[in-house]
Amino acid sequence: MSLAGVQSVGRVLPATDRVKRPLQRAAGRVNAAVAPERKLRDPREENVSGDFYVDSTCIDCDTCRWMAPETYSRANGQSAVHLQPKSHEERKRALQALLACPSFSIHASHKKSEEMGAALSDMPLHVPGTENVFHLVMASGSSFGAAAYLLRRPESNVMFDSPRFDVKLLERIQAMGGAKYMCLSHRDDVSDHAQWTEALNCTRILHKDECNSAQGTDKVELKLEGEGPWSLPDGGSDVELIHTPGHTTGHVVLLVKPERVLFSGDHWGYSGGEQCGSLFRRFNWYSIDIQMESLNKLKLLDFVHVLPGHGRRMSFKDKAAKDDYIDLTVAATQQDIAESGTGRDIFRKAPQPLSTTN
Repeated sequence: MSLAGVQSVGRVLPATDRVKRPLQRAAGRVNAAVAPERKLRDPREENVSGDFYVDSTCIDCDTCRWMAPETYSRANGQSAVHLQPKSHEERKRALQALLACPSFSIHASHKKSEEMGAALSDMPLHVPGTENVFHLVMASGSSFGAAAYLLRRPESNVMFDSPRFDVKLLERIQAMGGAKYMCLSHRDDVSDHAQWTEALNCTRILHKDECNSAQGTDKVELKLEGEGPWSLPDGGSDVELIHTPGHTTGHVVLLVKPERVLFSGDHWGYSGGEQCGSLFRRFNWYSIDIQMESLNKLKLLDFVHVLPGHGRRMSFKDKAAKDDYIDLTVAATQQDIAESGTGRDIFRKAPQPLSTTN
């Protein structure tokens, strides 16, 4: 489908309100969690003693916990070090989570320059189960720690959503051939898009309903209109942009057919807190009913890996297992709405994804 067509319609929150909300929820969590007498950058008392620790500025985004679960866990509403890393690989993963932290809340008292170099040299991080998909690691506070990804392709590389701008990460991306396109799922996760565009000379793609002057996305090079689906301008048939309204009106996901991967943005992911698939209803800015409809339509697509912006990754045995989990997510969401938060009970005896971490 071409990049022109009928625009989406529906109840739309004011642009300024939708831009602010992710930032407000992050700041609120920090303020609520911090005792008046505690210095923000001191170690939280929930940390075990040792080299690594998390301070009280943590925004509870879950990034460190899914990147290095052997080191970090949740305690009293924020992250903490529950076990100091011991092996070389554990320390490297703990340092990569430190680098990823959007609020710079993780510290290592005795990190060595060669250790930091090794942690950086692996970036972007290859996503297990895929051949050409990489996690861009550097999360931004302005997107509440949303994960961004790089897809390596023969025609042209693609970034999905925008990580925090970082010169070292830029050099690593350039060494992999740069990125011709930056596909943005929706307004919440655009972060440092303008800096990346200037540095990589890439073309930004975002649905017209998500564009606004407050974030500078009114200047994106390609504005999607209508309901799609859309191919990339290079004409490749390997990827497809899919309109998934619900979380916002113009939310878009990216299907990578050869990899059987779906970059799902804020549409669908695994909730580490709830321990089940989730549409993250508390942070829905448009319509949860429409979001459930959009999720059901994904059963038509062949993918087994779900890489969200927020929430944890999911990998399934096959398409049928993925489709079943979509049904479970919708049923749980409906039960949440009807019975005020009991939907996760549906998942307790149900088959789980093969993997829900990194």
